[in-house]
Amino acid sequence: MVHTGGLQGRLPGCGCHGTPVGCKPFRGTQLHYRKTPASSRVDVQTHCANSVSNVSNVKLPATHKEASQRALDQLRASSSIVNRYAMEKKSSIIAIGLTIHNTPVEIREKLAIPEAEWPRAIEELCAFPHIEEAAVLSTCNRMELYVVAVSWHRGVREIEEWMSHSSGLSLAELRPHMFLLRDRDATGHLLKVAGGLDSLVMGEGQILAQVKQVYKVGQNSTGFGRHLNGLFKQAITAGKRVRAETSISSGAVSVSSAAAELAQLKLPSRSFADAKVCIIGAGKMSRLLVKHLASKGCTDVMVLNRSRPRAEALAEEFPEVSFDIRLMDQLMPSVQQCDTIFAASGSEAILLHAADIANMPAASEAVGGMRRFFDISVPRNIASDVNTLETSAHVYNVDDLKEVVSANKEARQQAAQEAAVLLKDEQLAFEAWRDSLATVPTIKALRGKAESIRSSELEKAFSKLGDGLTKKQMRAVEDLSRNIVNKLLHGPMTALRCDGNDAAAVGETLANMEALERMFELSRLEIAASAALRK
Repeated sequence: MVHTGGLQGRLPGCGCHGTPVGCKPFRGTQLHYRKTPASSRVDVQTHCANSVSNVSNVKLPATHKEASQRALDQLRASSSIVNRYAMEKKSSIIAIGLTIHNTPVEIREKLAIPEAEWPRAIEELCAFPHIEEAAVLSTCNRMELYVVAVSWHRGVREIEEWMSHSSGLSLAELRPHMFLLRDRDATGHLLKVAGGLDSLVMGEGQILAQVKQVYKVGQNSTGFGRHLNGLFKQAITAGKRVRAETSISSGAVSVSSAAAELAQLKLPSRSFADAKVCIIGAGKMSRLLVKHLASKGCTDVMVLNRSRPRAEALAEEFPEVSFDIRLMDQLMPSVQQCDTIFAASGSEAILLHAADIANMPAASEAVGGMRRFFDISVPRNIASDVNTLETSAHVYNVDDLKEVVSANKEARQQAAQEAAVLLKDEQLAFEAWRDSLATVPTIKALRGKAESIRSSELEKAFSKLGDGLTKKQMRAVEDLSRNIVNKLLHGPMTALRCDGNDAAAVGETLANMEALERMFELSRLEIAASAALRK
């Protein structure tokens, strides 16, 4: 399935431009992009401009103008409840992004967003007219956006526009690598991600911590709304269940442990006893690196960081390892002294180029005379041109870890099948909860209509009774009317409330909602109320 996107693209399967009217929205599993040939495009903007110009030159009778104005007012009055995107009865959840499975690190690093910038990204995305909510999941292996949009097609177009502007890459460069998922496929993807089923290292636990962080950051972002809040809560629950109820994480390795294993495989002796190890950075990835290096017999580690306290805190966690802590201004001489260098810093700039390493003395013959770099940072910290120094240095990045984890993947396939069943249950629970939200407008409309009737009839009664009632008597009559309405509404309101985790109960509640909307003509009431607000 191809999504052409763009203002000038023609949507597949229909003869309309932009959002199709009367054609069924695509609900497949995944869309891949290709560029629409220039010859098949229609210049919509030029066409529209010419049409407007032609219309503006036509003089209409006053009666026609009045009729047009009335029609426009009527359209505006109904816009809040009649979705102008005819086939989209409710907002769509969209997942769009790039992962290590189909995107090289050279592209991923240009879209990588530091955690501190997630709120800004959410704010920018929600500033688009068709995007209601947004969340950012950016790690070394993926950059994914989760969005709630009032229009599927326009929402996707706005996300693409933001991604292109943010990365500095054209859509032609991005689309061959992007995935695009909608509603059930989008929510299912996030549950798989949280469960570790979509990770390079199947079952690794670090991704669940990163999903939790997205949820945590979202609590302070207005654009992280009710739907995404519920979705990420469900994803966290799903990730916990998968790890607790299956064996998918047994023997699982993280990106850091895969890097440690790859380094060991590349050493001629397969032993860290012969290597001089250096780690650039002292964050979470570095802590995991030290943990796995220590388990493989590495007892001496040099750590470079911007500040000493964090590096010293890291050293305190591993008393069995001897640490040589240095600051980043000592980067070049420190790298020169080592032959196995791991880069795991939060720097967004390249720290080492081929020119920096070319004149360094050759590494020890114990490690084959080769200085090896293992860059697990995204954006990368070590330039790829280091590999031009073929006989003296080589750099491996996160994409090179695939050879290490491929052997572990087959052993976890059975556990992955068990996890898929659990994730299906969690997805059904989320969908039931989301469907239960549909009753909220109906509850408000029903109570609003009842209150409108009550207050109107009460006003009529008071006018007939005249001024002879005391304040106490008037209060008693008003309380009587309110109590009658509340008791009459109790049954219908109960029928509109349900446990969002029970799919059967939600289905029954939605049926009740549709029946009540027909009986009380709630849709017409909402249109009238919207029109009154605009006068």
